[in-house]
Amino acid sequence: MTEAYCVKCKAKVEMKNPQEVTKDVKGNPRKFLKGTCPNCGTQVWRVMPKK
Repeated sequence: MTEAYCVKCKAKVEMKNPQEVTKDVKGNPRKFLKGTCPNCGTQVWRVMPKK
């Protein structure tokens, strides 16, 4: 039930197979949700809020 913006489809889509990923951004770890677009199969990302 997680939505993300697909750049290829140019629309918000429901993320398929979402996984939480931690990446290092400018020396600070940030959490992202990574999944795939159900329409075209492109990887979509969503930045999670800091908590």
